Amino acid sequence: MARDWATLPKVELHLHLEGAAPPEFIRALAAEKGLNLGHIFAADGSYDWADFSEFLAVYEVATSVLQTPEDYTRLSEAVLRARAAEGVIYTEIFLAPQLCAADGSAWADVFAAIREGAARVPGIEARFIPIAVRHMGPDDALRVARIVADTPGASGFGLAGDERQYDVDAFAPAFALAREAGLGLTAHAGEICGPESVRATLDALSPARIGHGIAAARDPALMARLAEEGVVLEVCPGSNIALALCGSWAEHPVAALDRAGVGVTLSTDDPPYFHTSLAQEYAALNEAFGWSRKTFTRLNRLAMRAAFCDDATRTRMLERLGESA
Repeated sequence: MARDWATLPKVELHLHLEGAAPPEFIRALAAEKGLNLGHIFAADGSYDWADFSEFLAVYEVATSVLQTPEDYTRLSEAVLRARAAEGVIYTEIFLAPQLCAADGSAWADVFAAIREGAARVPGIEARFIPIAVRHMGPDDALRVARIVADTPGASGFGLAGDERQYDVDAFAPAFALAREAGLGLTAHAGEICGPESVRATLDALSPARIGHGIAAARDPALMARLAEEGVVLEVCPGSNIALALCGSWAEHPVAALDRAGVGVTLSTDDPPYFHTSLAQEYAALNEAFGWSRKTFTRLNRLAMRAAFCDDATRTRMLERLGESA
C-alpha cells in the first residue's frame, strides 16, 4: 500500500513546479480570474490528455493561469506541502521562465515569490532549477540561460520539453553559459527518443544528470558510459508508464539500469497529470522488483549526493536519510 511508504524519508530531484499543480488548484485560480479552462479537464476533474504532444499542450494552457508572483507563491507552498506529506525531505524543482515570466524583467519577482512559498513549508528543503523549454528553440534557451545566470538562488539550469525538436548541439551555448555561472546542469533525454538522444546530449552538453534517460537501458555500451562517468539519471517510472513509454511496472528499465551500475534516482515528474505520487511509485516498485526500504534508502542517498546544493545541506540531509535496514 502506498501509505506504507509515506513515512520513509525521500529525495526527489525531478519535479516540475507547474506540472505539480493540482487540477483543483488550477481550476480555483482560473475561477478567481474569470477564465474558462474546461477543455483541459476530464469529467472526473483530472487533466485530460491523450498523448505526449497533447500533454504538453494541456500543460501550457494550465500554466497560463499562473499570472502573478502571488499565484506562484501559493502554488509553491501547495506543491511543497504535498511533497512533505509524502516524506520528501529534499527536492529540486524545475520551473520554466518562458512559461512563468515571458517578460524577462518579471522573472526576479516571480522567482522570489516561488522561494517565499517554499519557505513557508517546514521540514523540507527545496532548491530550484530554471529550465529552457526545448521546443521553444535554442535562441530562446540562450536568453533564458543569461537570465538564470544572473539569478541569485538558482541551483542549476536544465533543458526540458519535446526532445524531438531541434538538434541538441544547438543548446550547447546556453549550457556553456550556465556552466560558467557555476550552475548544476541537467537535461531531459532518452524519454521519448532512443539511446542516441542520451549519447548526443552527453556529447553536446556534458550534464551531471539526465532527466529520464530510460532509453539508455537498450544500449549496454551507453549504460557502461553513464556508470563510468557518474552521470545520474532522474528516473520517473510512473510518468513513463502513463505516457506509454513502457508497458508495465515490471517492464520498466529502472531495475536493469540499477543492476548495470548506472546511478538512478526516483521522482514523479508531473504527478497530477500522471495520477501518481512518490509513495505510490515506491509501492509499485516494491511489488514489481521486491525493492526494500534498504534499496530505496540507498537510492535516496545517491540522489542526495547528486543534488545541486551546498555541502552543509547535503550532509544534513544525508544524516536525516540514515541507513535503513
